[in-house]
Amino acid sequence: MNRKLVVAGGGAGGPSAAAEAKRRDPSLDVTMLEMGEFVSYAA
Repeated sequence: MNRKLVVAGGGAGGPSAAAEAKRRDPSLDVTMLEMGEFVSYAA
């Protein structure tokens, strides 16, 4: 059974946290939620 992670927010911290979590556990199912139109890729 895969573990799941939901990241709320697409600002600078959200994508960084999602990427780090995926690096530490590649089997993790990561979902990122963002209310706005844009997601930060610079973090």
